Amino acid sequence: MLTEEQKNFYDDQGYVLVRGMFSAEEAAALRAEMHAIAARGDTGDTSSDATWDSVRGEGTTIAHCHDVHFRSAMVTRLLTDPRLTGVAQDIIGPNVQLHHNKMFIKPPEKGSPFPMHQDFPYFPHRDHSMIAVILHFDDAPEEKGCLCVYPGSHKLGPLPSEGTDHHVSTERYPIEGATALPAKAGDALFFHYLTIHGSGVNRSNEPRTTLLIQLRDPEDVPLNNRHASRGQGMMLAGIDPAAKPFTFAWEEQSA
Repeated sequence: MLTEEQKNFYDDQGYVLVRGMFSAEEAAALRAEMHAIAARGDTGDTSSDATWDSVRGEGTTIAHCHDVHFRSAMVTRLLTDPRLTGVAQDIIGPNVQLHHNKMFIKPPEKGSPFPMHQDFPYFPHRDHSMIAVILHFDDAPEEKGCLCVYPGSHKLGPLPSEGTDHHVSTERYPIEGATALPAKAGDALFFHYLTIHGSGVNRSNEPRTTLLIQLRDPEDVPLNNRHASRGQGMMLAGIDPAAKPFTFAWEEQSA
């Protein structure tokens, strides 16, 4: 799924942008599905503005929805698409487990930024197998607030975080010093959860629509369960060697 050059690039830089993983037609259909979910208000109790505390009050907003596969069969099928899971296996290994997923829609002209951060503080894992995948359902040039990264920063290990939203130092890692990664509809960006990343304001006249999927090796041990989500633990590729003996769900709930 990834060439040796791409694998080496990921190992060295902490990210890889896979161009054209999905066709323009597939991306358009998924974009329509995301916007239909938002239009229905079918986001449960997670429909609040996802703007971070450190940039709240600046007149920007961003729509989001967690656990999108519980709202759309199209997304359920997407999670196990071999084009997606094949690349994840190249990075993580043969066994790929879902941690969580969420959609983001940055509205035109005022789509909220995400300060530079590592994902580690939110869901730390013992072996650091966690990766993120951003699927782009429309074009994401710089003026739309595309993702920006500090290449190779995953090699620094967990860094001190600041504020309630756990961003890294804005003085040491300003977004202006990061590498912008503009993408096209259908592109998929994979990156390590220790890679410093963030995004700017959507200043364009069009929304920016993405789906974020967090994946891990099922044998990796979470250091806390603060970011538990529905469907967490679903196997998207391979098996779970760490699976416990089978019990019925209602037995677990009554235990």
